[in-house]
Amino acid sequence: MPPGCSGGIFWRKMKKDTIIKFLNNSCTDAELNEIIHWANEDALNEVNKKWAFEDWDSYQLDEDFGDDEKFSILFDKIQQKIDIDYRKHKISKNKSSKFYLITSRLTRAATILLIPVLTFLFYTISQNNSHLANYSNLTVDSLEITAPIGSRTMVQLSDGSKVYLNYGSKLKYPQNFTGDTREVMLSGEGYFDVTHNPEKPFIVITEKLNIKALGTIFNVQAYPSAESISTTLVDGKVAIEQKEANGYNKSIGTMVPGQHVNYNVKTEHISCTKGNIDKYIAWKDGKIVFEDTPITQVANRLNKMFNVEIEVSNDIKDYIYTVTLVDEPLFQILDLMAIATPISYNILPRKKLPDGTFSKQKINIEKRNK
Repeated sequence: MPPGCSGGIFWRKMKKDTIIKFLNNSCTDAELNEIIHWANEDALNEVNKKWAFEDWDSYQLDEDFGDDEKFSILFDKIQQKIDIDYRKHKISKNKSSKFYLITSRLTRAATILLIPVLTFLFYTISQNNSHLANYSNLTVDSLEITAPIGSRTMVQLSDGSKVYLNYGSKLKYPQNFTGDTREVMLSGEGYFDVTHNPEKPFIVITEKLNIKALGTIFNVQAYPSAESISTTLVDGKVAIEQKEANGYNKSIGTMVPGQHVNYNVKTEHISCTKGNIDKYIAWKDGKIVFEDTPITQVANRLNKMFNVEIEVSNDIKDYIYTVTLVDEPLFQILDLMAIATPISYNILPRKKLPDGTFSKQKINIEKRNK
């Protein structure tokens, strides 16, 4: 260490000047000797580690450099450079044994240099999660749960709120809510029983709408492939906001208990009904309620629930059904439909796809021949 320099001052000088030159392969002989000396003697002593952590802790990430993949690429490039230099100098070993000794020590120094860099990376991830969260859509401790096809799932959030997920639905949520709101992301259908907290609104984020509540019971259906997003309010009060292309949210209005609001994704048309809402929320208890429901809508509902493809012939599309089903399997539902109306169904064999998987089960429903 140069005379008169404390460990911290020496580290700062090395970090800003010499180490950068070393990694760019532009060190002078004297600077290379400093690197080797520092790596062997001072790199990991307590004074240098303390100053290094303080430097890293105060460093502000560039907004374009918030990706773990970019860190990995950086380390790969460093390691690749070490390997190339090592092989290159190994070839010339017989020509200059002294030079080979230096490059061996250089490789060792570079390897040791990676130790504090990796330490700083993991230190930042564990100590500065709130800063790294600015570079992702969700918080760093976000979790995801999916309800398997044909089943329902319940999850309790950290604030005590309960969410019931319908078949094939997905919920992303933080392990712990921070900030001024409680935000979750829904793809599919969910029944929300939200714990009251007037200081932290609860927001369900879907592809086109945000549903905001304080302490409320409501249902949201927002399957990615569906033509509409619907919200049904059981108790309390919710506000609905429409996402706009400019990044702002436009208020659509508020709902009162017993209301069902339907938003058409393509036309942006909004319709509202009020009355019996059991058919929209009965799924939570294992029920399927069809009330004057066209056969095409019945087929769409069964497609999502059982992950099948049901095709309905044109001559029976005016058939409607009013029935309540409780945890019935698919083919039993089809048998009941065939009893209630003159239809028949045909199950087509699955096809093996090029990747080794099989296609969805296809079912044709047509008018029954007398």
